[in-house]
Amino acid sequence: MRIPTGRPVAAVAREPVAGAALQAVLLVVLHAWAGLHPAGWAAGAGYAAALSALLVRALLRSGERSLGPAGIVTLVRAELAGGVTALVVSAAFAPGVPRAPIVALGAAVLLLDWADGQVARRTGTETALGARFDMEVDAFLILVLSAYAAASAGPWALAIGLMRYAWVAAGRAAPWLRAPLPPSLARKAVAAVQGIVLVAAAAGVTPRPVTTAMVAAALALLAWSFGRDGVGLWRTRHRPSSG
Repeated sequence: MRIPTGRPVAAVAREPVAGAALQAVLLVVLHAWAGLHPAGWAAGAGYAAALSALLVRALLRSGERSLGPAGIVTLVRAELAGGVTALVVSAAFAPGVPRAPIVALGAAVLLLDWADGQVARRTGTETALGARFDMEVDAFLILVLSAYAAASAGPWALAIGLMRYAWVAAGRAAPWLRAPLPPSLARKAVAAVQGIVLVAAAAGVTPRPVTTAMVAAALALLAWSFGRDGVGLWRTRHRPSSG
């Protein structure tokens, strides 16, 4: 459903504000469970505020009245990712933060990624905004988990989380990188592997050399995937768009 241009912010703010309230409750629960450092509280609160503002802006620009059923699932995923953010920042300042809540929330975000796609297809509510929102949640979770993995595997592990943002930045200098990519099962599989490997690394159940090898293999797969897409877009850069 769309809203006329010029409608007030209140017309679309209900769901983003509800998401921020959910984030606040989650932070309280996580503090009782794991003990959040003040920096973690600040990161979680800042994340919730920024997410709400960005969602309101996106809804107003798209003309959509609501995120829709699938978007609500993605909103829950986004708030859980905010909880992961608060925990990872807390762990950076207070090493005693347990791994269990990071693993639990990270795994929940990954599992719900399947659910929101199913909801969108079954309710016929797939939108460009919903797809973009879903992608950004995935990218941010991977960034946060890669930062957590970097503490044990080494700073190079951050490349997993930064690669997608580097691609977007490169697209500003090379517009042909912004062309639509054809659907690819391989790309989806590689993306799924990143989340699974990083959650497994966060669990800390494997010896450090094994964890490092897993993260390195995931990074190599991701580099291959981006490289393949880059080569494909380069080869078709002079073709007229189909739109």
